[in-house]
Amino acid sequence: MKTAVVICPGRGTYNAGELGYLHRHFPDAALLAEFDALRREAGQETLSDLDGAARLSLARHSRGDNASGLIYAATLGDFLSIDHQAIRVVAVTGNSMGWYSALACGGALSPSNGFRLSNTMGTLMQNALIGGQLVYPWMDDDWIPCPTRKQVLLELVDKIDGRAEHQLHLSIDLGGMLVLAGNEQGLRAFEASVQPVQGRFPMRLGNHAAFHTPMQAPVAEQGRAVLGGDMFVQPRLPMIDGRGTIWWPGSTDLLALWDYTLGAQVVETYGFTRAITVAAQEFAPDLFIVTGPGTTLGGAVAQSLILANWRGMDGKEAFRAVQDETGLLISMGMAEQRGGVVGA
Repeated sequence: MKTAVVICPGRGTYNAGELGYLHRHFPDAALLAEFDALRREAGQETLSDLDGAARLSLARHSRGDNASGLIYAATLGDFLSIDHQAIRVVAVTGNSMGWYSALACGGALSPSNGFRLSNTMGTLMQNALIGGQLVYPWMDDDWIPCPTRKQVLLELVDKIDGRAEHQLHLSIDLGGMLVLAGNEQGLRAFEASVQPVQGRFPMRLGNHAAFHTPMQAPVAEQGRAVLGGDMFVQPRLPMIDGRGTIWWPGSTDLLALWDYTLGAQVVETYGFTRAITVAAQEFAPDLFIVTGPGTTLGGAVAQSLILANWRGMDGKEAFRAVQDETGLLISMGMAEQRGGVVGA
C-alpha cells in the first residue's frame, strides 16, 4: 500500500475545462443533493445547475459565492473517490480556501459543515469584495530558486504598502509564485514597478479579493459571528495548515482550530510552500495527490518540493526525472493520472 498526502486546491481552479466535473466524478448523488438543498435554502443557484451549464461564464462561475461551493464539492468528491484500500492517506493540506476542503477531508468537519464553511466564507467575501489579487513569479523558467529576486520583490511590496493610500501584502507564498493582494493603488503600483515576464505576468486574478491580508478583517469577523466552533470535531487525519502547523487526531484543540480557520487563515499570509515542505519532511509520502478541480496547482507543489530540496530536486529537470521514475505527483484533474488512484 502506498502512502499519500492529499492537497486540496483553492480559488481559480474551476474553469471551462471543469464544466461537468461534478456530473462526471462526484461519487455520492445523495450528498450532492444535500449541497444543492443548502444552496436553495440560501437563495443561491444549485451546484448541479452551475456545473451543468452549457458554457462557462466568468461573471457567474468565478464569483466567490459560486466558485467556493463548486471547488469544495469537486475536491471532496475526488477525495472520496480515492482507492483507500490501495492508498493510505497520511495527511491532508490545501491552498487558501483549500484549507476548508482539507478540514472536511481530514474529518475535522462533516461534509455538510465543510460545505457550509466554504459556501459561507465565499459568499461573505463576494459580498464584501475588498481589494484584489495578482500573481508574479520569482523562480525562472527552469524552476531554479532565485532567493535574492524573491527578497527584492518582497521589499518592493513593503515599500509600496508604506505609501499613503496604498495597500499591498503577500497573500500566498505559492511555490515559485508570489500571490499579492491589496487595494487598486497598491496593485497598480506593483504592476508599474516590475518587468512583464512570460507574456502574462503580473497577472490579475478576476473576482478575487485581498485574501489572507488584514484587509479581510471585516469578513473574518462576520464569519466568526455565523460559524460557531461547535461544528469542529477531532480530525481523523493529520492536517497541515497555512503556517505549516500540524493538527493531529486525538490532540487537536478545537477552539484553537476554529480560531485559526476564521482568524489567522483569513487575515495573514498563507504559506503554501511551508505546508508542502512540512508534508514532505514530516510524512515522507510515496505520493502527493492533488485533487480536482483543475490542474494548475501541480506546478506550485513541484516548485515547493524543489524549495524543500526533496529527494535532491533542485529545478524542473530534476523534478521531471523523479516524476518520470516514481510518479510522485498525481493530479486528479488529469484523466491519465486520475485512473491510478481512483477505486473501481
